[in-house]
Amino acid sequence: MPTPLPTLFLSHGAPTFALEPGAAGAALCDFAIRLPTPRAVLLLSPHWMTRGLWLTGASAPRTIHDFGGFPAPLYALQYPAPGEPALATRVQALLATQGVAATIDPQRGFDHGAWVPMRHLYPQADVPMVQLSMPADLDARTAAALGAALRPLREDGVLVIGSGSLTHNLYELDPTAGERPSPEAQAFVESVSAALAGGGDAAAFADGLMTTPGLARAHPTLEHLLPLPFARAAAGESITVTRLEGGYRYGALSMHAFVFA
Repeated sequence: MPTPLPTLFLSHGAPTFALEPGAAGAALCDFAIRLPTPRAVLLLSPHWMTRGLWLTGASAPRTIHDFGGFPAPLYALQYPAPGEPALATRVQALLATQGVAATIDPQRGFDHGAWVPMRHLYPQADVPMVQLSMPADLDARTAAALGAALRPLREDGVLVIGSGSLTHNLYELDPTAGERPSPEAQAFVESVSAALAGGGDAAAFADGLMTTPGLARAHPTLEHLLPLPFARAAAGESITVTRLEGGYRYGALSMHAFVFA
C-alpha cells in the first residue's frame, strides 16, 4: 500500500504572491519537489464562501480573478489545472457518510486562494484539483470534523490542502515593514506553532486555537484561520508537524505553512 500523503495548511497571502514568491513560494516549491506527485488536490479556500457546502465539478475550471486594484499583469495570469469530477463525487460520498451534504457546482472555477499558491506548488498546472467551499457558518470544531471526514483521501493519492493565512489582520498592514513581523503577529505564530508541536487530538487543537492569546488581533474575522484545523484534522491523530518558513509580509501577514504527516 502506498504511503499516505501528508496534509498541508498554507498561507496564501495577497494575490501578488502569484508574482512575488519570496520565501513562502520557495518553501512551497521545495515541499512539492520532495513529495510524491499526488494524483489530485482537494483544497479548501476562504474565498469561496457559501451557504452549505459546495465542490467544484468542472473538468476544466476557469481561473477566477476575484480581487481588484492590483497590477494588470496579475489579471493576465491563468492556472489551467484540470478538474476531477470523479474526485468531487468521492468527496461528496465521504461527507455523506458523516451526515454532511455537499453540492457539486459544474461551472465554478478556482479562486485566488487556490490558484495563487498552486502556482508555486505545481507551476505546470498538471495536477488535477477540486476546490471545497467554506460554509459561511463554519467554526473551528466543524472545520476539524470536515477534515476528519476526508482522511481516507490521503490513502488514495490526494493531497488535502487548507489554504488561508496564519495571521490575517488587513487593518494593520504596514507597507514599510517589508519582511519584519509585528510583535503581535510573531507572538501568535509562535503560540500556534507550539500548540501544534505539543500534540493532542485534532478536536482539542481546534478548541484550543480559539483561545490562543492574540487571536482577535491576528484574525479580526476567522475565515482565513479555519483551513488550519481542517488540514490538521485531515491528517489523523498520530502525526508529525513540520513548519515551512514563509516569513512575513507587511508586518501583520504571516506566510508560514504547516505539513501534517
